[in-house]
Amino acid sequence: MTTMRAVRAHKRGGPEQLVYENAPRPVPAAGEVLVSVHAASVTNGELAWDATWTDSFDGSGSDRTPIVPSHEVSGVVAELGPGVTGLSVGDEVYGLIPFTRDGAAAEYVAAPADVLAAKPSRLAHGDAAAVPLAALTAWQALVGKASLASGQHVLVHGGAGGVGSFAVQIAAALGARVTATASARNRDFVSGLGADRVVDYAGERFEDLVDGADVVLDTVGGETLARSWPVLRPGGTLVSIVQPPDADDAAARGARGVFFVVEPDRAGLEAITALIDDGRLKPVVDRVVPLSATRGAYEALESEHPRGKIVIRVVEDDGDGVTG
Repeated sequence: MTTMRAVRAHKRGGPEQLVYENAPRPVPAAGEVLVSVHAASVTNGELAWDATWTDSFDGSGSDRTPIVPSHEVSGVVAELGPGVTGLSVGDEVYGLIPFTRDGAAAEYVAAPADVLAAKPSRLAHGDAAAVPLAALTAWQALVGKASLASGQHVLVHGGAGGVGSFAVQIAAALGARVTATASARNRDFVSGLGADRVVDYAGERFEDLVDGADVVLDTVGGETLARSWPVLRPGGTLVSIVQPPDADDAAARGARGVFFVVEPDRAGLEAITALIDDGRLKPVVDRVVPLSATRGAYEALESEHPRGKIVIRVVEDDGDGVTG
């Protein structure tokens, strides 16, 4: 078999460029594996990233069109490239595919072996695909950048979103006290994830209710980021995944501001897998759509505020939901 069904874009743009079509089946190079994709998931803003369309993060590299989107994958190893060890054909794996290469909105994807980890045994592929990007972002922000410790207080902006819903759970699992912002309709949902307090961002001012936080995780940017400095204790850390925090604001507060972009990370995934299989962390899936409806999934990200992730089911008979 040399072809597969895939979703591709032949020129740069938004969801309107995505086409469900036949495409060449990739061949794994040295250090890579071919994954038979069972499920993938989509990420807001992905089609606007330079890395989606070129081989560099700043857009200065070579054009890669036609591209395949969706960089979170869960599936089964179908073929090993030269030099791959530690994985076998038939292994169930999941992971975050580097942004500067084709993603998983296809029947097969070739991925570096070192970005894949064993799929959580507790999850079916449909749920596992909702984990890698959002959970790794939350993990790297809270653990890698902020060194969040038990007993500390963290404010998570956007607690009902893809990253925020994982951040609330991870912070709670680490023993932190968690405050999160969310809409009024999501208050009970975010509380159920482990937040000690949920602030309605439309009806309440979080800076009037939060003080002395050790860590702020910003998933919103703009005015929300700027208003977050007063809630930090001196020496605290504000981590943004949206934009670089202002250095002058950080200095005035005696705090630290950090901006970062999530990276594939097998060790981080393995730590996340342990939390999932211990029952302390679960993905939040807004909906599941077939591969042929991927364009609509990206359109929904632009027009709605999904609760958790939108998952693409590639293997039609694969179960969704928590197992075990």
